Amino acid sequence: MKKVVLAFSGGLDTSFCCIYLAQDRGLEVHSVIVNTGGFSDEELQEIEKRAYALGVKSHAVVDETESYYNDCIKYLIFGNVLKNATYPLSVSAERVSQATAIANYVKKIGADYVAHGSTGAGNDQVRFDMIFNILIPEVEIITPIRDLKLSREAEIEYLAEHGVEYSAAKATYSINKGLWGTSVGGKETLTSHDTLPESAWPTQVTETESRKVELTFEKGELVGIDGETLEPVRAIQKLQAIAQPFGIGRDIHVGDTIIGIKGRVGFEAAGPIIIIKAHHTLEKHTLTKWQLSWKEQLSSFYGNWLHEGQFHDPIMRNIEAFLADSQKVVSGKVFVELLPYRFNIIGIESNHDLMSNKFGSYGEMNNAWSGEDVKGFSKIFGNQVMIWHKVNSEA
Repeated sequence: MKKVVLAFSGGLDTSFCCIYLAQDRGLEVHSVIVNTGGFSDEELQEIEKRAYALGVKSHAVVDETESYYNDCIKYLIFGNVLKNATYPLSVSAERVSQATAIANYVKKIGADYVAHGSTGAGNDQVRFDMIFNILIPEVEIITPIRDLKLSREAEIEYLAEHGVEYSAAKATYSINKGLWGTSVGGKETLTSHDTLPESAWPTQVTETESRKVELTFEKGELVGIDGETLEPVRAIQKLQAIAQPFGIGRDIHVGDTIIGIKGRVGFEAAGPIIIIKAHHTLEKHTLTKWQLSWKEQLSSFYGNWLHEGQFHDPIMRNIEAFLADSQKVVSGKVFVELLPYRFNIIGIESNHDLMSNKFGSYGEMNNAWSGEDVKGFSKIFGNQVMIWHKVNSEA
């Protein structure tokens, strides 16, 4: 019997796939779930129990949290990446990591097929298909929900016919949680004008008094909170736990899908948003203007290409090398004030701070040049543009 690896979440679509692949397609189903920091041990145990109840031959949990950080999130921080100046690519980055891990698992067990439960409407179908085609091109991809064009009701009816009960009451909001943020989808995000109600957010606001937090960065990575040294993954998790109850980092992202339509998604990502803004502030003090300028351009491309699933394009490794090299002096402390629904970056301390009064104070006296120096520099710096205007005004 031929093997198929199914990317499994335990939801309706992948539950349907378990039965369909085994009974209608006659395949030996091996389910796998990739944890990118969004599941508790208890949740993973429940998902495993469900997989076996649906008749899979084997079920595996692949924990990619550390790899997800080291291979992807780290560079999103180095690049201060916010898609459309808003979204920290919470789901986009996660899917790339998950698809890569699934492809590796397919190779590990020598499966003939790989399957996922994506529909034909969103980004994930492209990300999964493309990464599978890149990493395991000899393995056939099966996508039952997309290929059969199934409605939710048809899936529930099919499962019932095969002795599997699934509640017809659709959850009001779809939640996807990972290390780099939580996405929230609902009827409001299907419109262009409605916003998500307070009750829709997975983390409710319980903090009402301001709190100051000290973040320590070393070569661009968050390695400490309030004086406690932490590994980067743990630091992200701790900051998230501190800041999320303030309602910080909530927003609705409007973006362009890979298949060319506009879409909206809500997200709560207090930790990621604070880290990116704090890191960017530290960079503005420690990097030169041209480092900042080129970083901004390359980071925008990196974020867009990652969003579209092109993580394995070698240009991404080239940009990562640049980003990593740019972080050599991005070390120091950033002081942040947390308040309900917002935060303030108070300031920074760094041995690499270029804003030093040893060299002059902005708008005040300086120690490195004279007024005559500036007069000459200003003439030379604008000389070619002056010539252009003179030539063309006389033409």
